[in-house]
Amino acid sequence: MNGGIFILDGGTGTELRRRGMTVDTATWGALASLTHFELLRAIHADYIEAGANIVTTNTFATTRFVLEGAGHGREFTTINARAVAAAREARDTTGRDVAIAGSISCLPPRFDVHAYPDERTEAAAYRELAETLVENGVDLLILEMMQETRHAPLACEAARSVGIPFWIGVSCRTGAGGTLVGFDYPLVPLTSCLEALLPFDPALVAVMHTPIATIERALRAIRTQWTGPLGAYPEIGDGTTPSPVAPTEFALHAERWRAGGTSAIGGCCGTTPDHIRAMAAAVSDRRP
Repeated sequence: MNGGIFILDGGTGTELRRRGMTVDTATWGALASLTHFELLRAIHADYIEAGANIVTTNTFATTRFVLEGAGHGREFTTINARAVAAAREARDTTGRDVAIAGSISCLPPRFDVHAYPDERTEAAAYRELAETLVENGVDLLILEMMQETRHAPLACEAARSVGIPFWIGVSCRTGAGGTLVGFDYPLVPLTSCLEALLPFDPALVAVMHTPIATIERALRAIRTQWTGPLGAYPEIGDGTTPSPVAPTEFALHAERWRAGGTSAIGGCCGTTPDHIRAMAAAVSDRRP
């Protein structure tokens, strides 16, 4: 609020994949805290060393119903506790003053939108994850890939209920007729998603997991409905091939977002510590 900027980390799941972990088709990279803890901790540390002052826990796919759908429901507490511990240990190792953001998404079981549990169970699962992340020491919550009006409000209500700051990250792309729509929900306009989520009064609204070329347009669209702080962290790949966006190009985009008043900048899928390092160097000394 005083003109400073938050530097977010980059992709975690794609970075795990890029460094050799086989990503589970049912849980994305959620099991890394069990199977690749040291690698996960190293990724967090690399982002901190690159300039991030907020690192995000590897909990995008760790609601109980997602883990149960993959046969890991009994490990819910351990998976999430270790995910937060990896970020906290990375912070301790670097000695930098870094905030830990707990990630929550509306990812369906096995990536199947028809496999969601009933609404009461789903809402309780978001609340359980939010409470678990807070109990393990996160400093804020980030709701990621919010892009529709049925499941996302349940997650927002859960985040609001636990009493720490929370951000909303919306994901979109250009749909038919040039309208901005949900990244995976082409029938849901971005405006409708925002109408459903902004009443929860987040501390910041970010455009995330969105094509980099769409970010500026999406930020302008959000500004017509939201007067609070803005953030941006796009996706640029899946971690299986070299990123099509070089760190220097990524930094140029970030400078434009910063000049437009964006208060939090980082990366999502496909971004690496090199992208965050170049971006941090470009925007850290600039005010909007």
